[in-house]
Amino acid sequence: MKETQQSLSLRTLEDISTIILHSHDLQETLDNIVTLVAKRMGSDVCSIYLLEADGETLVLKATKGLSKASINRVSMKVHEGLTGLAVESRDMVMTDNAPSHPRYKYFKESKEERFLSFLGLPLFEHKAPIGAIVVQTREARRFSEDEISALRTITFQIGSIIHNARLLDSIQHKEQERAWFEQELAKVKNGSVSGAEPSKSADKRTSRSRSLAGTAVSGGFSHGKVYILDRFNDKVVKLARVGSKSEELEKFNIALEKTKIQTIYMEKRVSETLSADDAAIFHTHLMILEDRGFSSKVIDLIEKGLGASRAVHDVVQHYIQAFSNMADPYLRERSADMDDIGRRIIDVIVGNNSSDIMLKEKRVIVAEEIFPSNLAMLDHDKILGIVTEKGNAYSHAAIMAKSLGIPAVLGIDGLMSAANVKDEIIVDGTSGHIYLNPDAAIKKEYVRLEHDHSTRMKELEGLRNLPAVTTDGVAITLSANIGLISDVKVANLHGAEGVGLYRTEFPYMARSAFPNREEQANIYRKILQGFPGQTVNIRTLDIGGDKGLPYFTYPAEDNPFLGWRSIRVSLERQDIFKEQLAGILLASQAGNPTVMFPLISSLDEIRQIREIMTLVRNELLREGHDVRGYIPFGIMIEIPAAVQIIEYLVREVDYVSIGTNDLIQYTLAADRNNSRVKQYYDPHHPAILHSIKRVADAAAKAGKKASVCGEMAADPLNALLLAGMGIREFSLSAPSIPVVKQAIRNHGMDACRKLARNVLACRTSADIRRCLANARKKLSL
Repeated sequence: MKETQQSLSLRTLEDISTIILHSHDLQETLDNIVTLVAKRMGSDVCSIYLLEADGETLVLKATKGLSKASINRVSMKVHEGLTGLAVESRDMVMTDNAPSHPRYKYFKESKEERFLSFLGLPLFEHKAPIGAIVVQTREARRFSEDEISALRTITFQIGSIIHNARLLDSIQHKEQERAWFEQELAKVKNGSVSGAEPSKSADKRTSRSRSLAGTAVSGGFSHGKVYILDRFNDKVVKLARVGSKSEELEKFNIALEKTKIQTIYMEKRVSETLSADDAAIFHTHLMILEDRGFSSKVIDLIEKGLGASRAVHDVVQHYIQAFSNMADPYLRERSADMDDIGRRIIDVIVGNNSSDIMLKEKRVIVAEEIFPSNLAMLDHDKILGIVTEKGNAYSHAAIMAKSLGIPAVLGIDGLMSAANVKDEIIVDGTSGHIYLNPDAAIKKEYVRLEHDHSTRMKELEGLRNLPAVTTDGVAITLSANIGLISDVKVANLHGAEGVGLYRTEFPYMARSAFPNREEQANIYRKILQGFPGQTVNIRTLDIGGDKGLPYFTYPAEDNPFLGWRSIRVSLERQDIFKEQLAGILLASQAGNPTVMFPLISSLDEIRQIREIMTLVRNELLREGHDVRGYIPFGIMIEIPAAVQIIEYLVREVDYVSIGTNDLIQYTLAADRNNSRVKQYYDPHHPAILHSIKRVADAAAKAGKKASVCGEMAADPLNALLLAGMGIREFSLSAPSIPVVKQAIRNHGMDACRKLARNVLACRTSADIRRCLANARKKLSL
């Protein structure tokens, strides 16, 4: 085969992703898959056979190379033919002389007697066979290990694609019927059919069934009628009448005060209905509303002649732009909070009452974007689900939906143009799909899925208070990544054993000037108090690169990721750094903090940080403050330089945390946000895994703790791999903790070490992916 296995699998899986987006029905999906795989495998034939509902009959559904006339005509039982053998045995079937094989079955319609070699693999969905994929060639050929591995990798994707495409196909098959009803209805409206009245049933049947996909942010399923939440229109700002400066200033000041009162009410209501942790976002909103820097910017624009609504809009957009430019999706999504605040102020200025939203019955909320204030004012008992065109898993809407246990899918392209006030909708908060006006078959399937999900959730719920211990007694610590006070509840809800990464950037970003030490200490105390008896690992300010502050000027840099960022900013601007260290020390008695410093590259930086910490501690003691005698001191390993001198670095700190996101991009020179080089951003590259192993070994030799902080560990298989490499603590997004814990509790450390040895023996990413794919199957992950 001309292409390498790595190139084959990578290119094919990328193309399969494109197929999902551009295929319109099941048949087109299958046709595109067989054409693609035949091309990539260099085979004369690629065919897909699917099992019928009886679970015994295989039917040819798509082919590239066999006679098209045989599609839907060639069928066999699973105990017949080579294809049946692949499904029956649930394993690969390969021969370079198919006609001589005892299970060979000839079908005249297919004209396949011309093809000697045969390679068949079963297709699965949820571990149940759904069919088989077959490749054939005219000449006798033994497929190589690389080719077989590539096809195995592809089948994992294809099984899931076909399962979802089958669901969609039940909608697509009704398009002709719907078109006919629409034509008949049009005739009735135009008077073409005398004496006829459009019936209610006919009107209902014209509702268009569609499936759309977004980001699953809160698991579970719901089914009901939609409620379309009207969104603020920017035209209101442009068309608003502008009065005198004094009138506009008065409008703004009145609106600001009313919005503060409204925010206090929202904070109180959410605190009573959910928890103080969930309500904390409104406290943040209130801090912004009370910030003099924010209001002074608005007043300055009004003084220059802008109307109050336009001035608020422009200032808020300035903040939103600063957040939106950040690569970190968690921080980028904070722009929605500024948007929420700005729109509420403008609503008051122009006379809109956004708090009048009332649900008369249980509905699924459909919106372009939903804000914390929307969820605060709605009756939670009447919200069946939430779907939006904008937003992602890091939005406060997502966080609140999780706390409420409401299924939610965000970031659905084309949602608002597709949805109608009369629609029914199924929300699949587990896979990220929604179905508008689903038919009976889809409804039935989702009843089954909801039952399976409930069973799965009960299993995971039972793990919350259990330790993450392997079957042979090795304990693994699973901590949460957090950034807001409202994240505390979510972390505890999912059984987090403390905080492995507390991002401290948001308190800086929610203001128009740097917060002082007392303001920071108040926030840190609340975080520490949320994890009594558990460690909270506080990472110092990590700004620069993609993380800007609207009130802080950065130098123009050709490559900011290789420039003035993170600890480099802190060490140069020690006034900012000392205030943060003082805030941490002042809050230290409220819990068990550790402090961690990002982007470390040398011993000199560590020693300079220690000197500054000692100066700040001594200053606070002289002032009579009560601070902890010692706070454990750690560093993040994120760049190759730190890996190269890890044996020196680890001796001078209490622990190290491997930041996989930055380590991957710096080691492989691949910006994780650049789609042109995304194929090079590879967590399974041998250089990455050997770097992690080197850090783990150095830490173990020095008697220090090494953890992994990054979403790499959110995959249960990766977690087992990393555990086998010597990592004993993971910090990950809280919702990922239960499934990782389950994997750890179901496997022994011997299996983890064997997996690590096998993977580390591989020389290429392709070999590693093949090894992991085999392990995933063997370990039932």
